[in-house]
Amino acid sequence: MTQASNQDQTFDQPFDYIIVGAGSAGCVLANRLSSNPKLRVLLIDAGSKDTYPWIHIPVGYLYCINNPKTDWLFKTSNQLGLNNRSLIYPRGKVLGGSSSINGMIYMRGQAEDYNAWAEISGDHSWQWNAVLPFFKKMEDYHGGPSDFHGAGGPWRVDKQRLKWKVLDVFRWAAAQAGIPMIDDFNRGNNFGSSYFDVTQKNGWRLNASKAFLNPIKSRKNLTILTNALVDHLVMDGKKCSGVKFTHSGQSLVASATKEILLSAGAVGSVQILERSGVGNEELLQSLNIKTVHHLPGVGENLQDHLQIRMVYKIRHLKTLNTLAANWWGKLLIGLQYLLTRSGPMSMAPSQLGLFAKSSTEHSRPNIQYHVQPLSLEKFGDPLHTFNAFTASVCNLRPTSRGSIHITSKSLDAPPLINPNYLDTSEDKKVAVDAVRFTRQIVAQSAFDQYSPTELKPGKEFVDDEELLSQVGQIGTTIFHPVGTCKMGKQDDPMAVVDSELRVIGLTALRVVDASVMPTITSGNTAAPTMMMAEKIAELLLAKEINGN
Repeated sequence: MTQASNQDQTFDQPFDYIIVGAGSAGCVLANRLSSNPKLRVLLIDAGSKDTYPWIHIPVGYLYCINNPKTDWLFKTSNQLGLNNRSLIYPRGKVLGGSSSINGMIYMRGQAEDYNAWAEISGDHSWQWNAVLPFFKKMEDYHGGPSDFHGAGGPWRVDKQRLKWKVLDVFRWAAAQAGIPMIDDFNRGNNFGSSYFDVTQKNGWRLNASKAFLNPIKSRKNLTILTNALVDHLVMDGKKCSGVKFTHSGQSLVASATKEILLSAGAVGSVQILERSGVGNEELLQSLNIKTVHHLPGVGENLQDHLQIRMVYKIRHLKTLNTLAANWWGKLLIGLQYLLTRSGPMSMAPSQLGLFAKSSTEHSRPNIQYHVQPLSLEKFGDPLHTFNAFTASVCNLRPTSRGSIHITSKSLDAPPLINPNYLDTSEDKKVAVDAVRFTRQIVAQSAFDQYSPTELKPGKEFVDDEELLSQVGQIGTTIFHPVGTCKMGKQDDPMAVVDSELRVIGLTALRVVDASVMPTITSGNTAAPTMMMAEKIAELLLAKEINGN
């Protein structure tokens, strides 16, 4: 049994709910639960306040990813499917979590994703029609309220404040290849092309902290602690009664009379559970951690979207490569943002999206494009000096499964992150098919006058084996880790939480973040994570009303 030592300082009074992690899910939970003035809520986050200026300027993701001010600086193990390369694995370490450093794309996925969750969990309340109201509840959609969107909520969903001719050409070419132009990816079927809707407000990034915490941070029943790193959960037998954490050099213990809500993400929630003795007993024993509860699914079932960054050099079309190639161009870009909050500094990392089928074998879109009016060798490198665009394409529903586990009970020890990319023959086939489908788009007549030349992977690579080797060289994460605390039925030996996100076999403990997704959504994962928090918050508030 994990207990607090006599040297630990405790709060004068217990809280009703303790939320661990102030990311996309944690901020929503803190906002909604503290709306009941009778509930005392503690929100704990290991990161600092979101005062770093580059968090709030959309293009600032370039300076937030791989920056210790805002990022945990995780890395994967060497990936066999990626020619034995290790990748950076960004996760936000600041109020707002990864919503402070992500691509700002608002994407729900496909209706079938949620219908599958309902089947896996045995709970129809996860079906698309049942979760749609939670998406709508949080939204302030630029187009106003409708059957599919909400207005007046904290989470602004805006149109992008820029256009690029090169992206329009790609979109025209995609239409010639059979991909229709649409105006909304978020109605349950995202087949088509469009500029992404983004989570921005008046040209600024809107992170979960600004949207859900800033308006309510003066509530007397809400306590927010930053720079507070959770060591482990305090257990009373099979009941979770509190958390032990370090803050300002002190070891502290906070107790909860109702529940602990773990919202530390697909990496962090696993780390905390395993340090607390909840996980695979064999692993815990190897690390000299006493097993509180054997739950072999903790840290397993990792899924992520692997993007294949195809680059094309072009003629007669301006791209950011040459626009920002000199100080005069950079000055004009800066002035445009300063005066109008538009232009390249307002850019999300990707502007144009497409959802398509990599082959006729698929009944619904299984690949997603993030198309950018720029190119570079790899993240962090300078832009190329010639005009070019990047068409990144990812497999939306990979069948490969990886894992995340701690390597020590020390708080300083980095986790072992093994996404296991391209482990299955199906994922390999989709990757090769996706490269060929991209070539099909660029070969359309819409591009004829611009003379596109494939730089990556290179048109000289043709057969399956060659293309797969090149995919291993240019493939990289699109930063969507999910699934490591899988939701499932009670009789599923690898399930970590039930359909109400309660940790199976324990009481007073839930996991509410992207780690509980049993299967990854068909698109970017921030909005689905926030939807889950809305759903669980409503469930908990209803219990208060009903006296449960």
